[in-house]
Amino acid sequence: MAATEKTLKLRERIKKKKPAFVRQESWRYIRLKENWRKPKGIDNKMRKKVKGWPATVSVGYRGPKAARGLHPSGYKEVLVYNTADLKEIDPKTQAIRIAHTVGKRKRARILVEARKKKITILNLKEAKEEVKEEKVTEETEEMEKEEALEEEREAEEKEKAEKPKRKREKKRKSKRTVEKQ
Repeated sequence: MAATEKTLKLRERIKKKKPAFVRQESWRYIRLKENWRKPKGIDNKMRKKVKGWPATVSVGYRGPKAARGLHPSGYKEVLVYNTADLKEIDPKTQAIRIAHTVGKRKRARILVEARKKKITILNLKEAKEEVKEEKVTEETEEMEKEEALEEEREAEEKEKAEKPKRKREKKRKSKRTVEKQ
């Protein structure tokens, strides 16, 4: 682990020295964005690496081989879609990133399994609420049952309270009909 820490620090130092690679003449035309595109013209100054023109992407700017593809935490990222994908993960060297297409229910299951296996989760921030819901489900189910029972009782009490009123109304109606006749 100490070796990976050194390579990660080295990668950061190299990255600071690396220039911001920009698309040719993106500074000249508003319609061109700065995102990198390889210069391909036959007389292109950037392609020819003429002095005074911005640097082009090349192999010399690569980071250390040991640090390539590593997350800043030092783990290798693995994209996970379901709980079956967790079986192949080594918690010491790999960390998971739950795919954005995974829904809440499956995400919660993946989180529970990953915690059991002590696997690092890189995008846990998004799913904190779902995890809390998963832990509290038993309590919430009991509370929901109790609330449902209370609602039923209240509904029954209301029906009982309403029934005599209806009878009185019927009696009043019958008296009125008798008086009219």
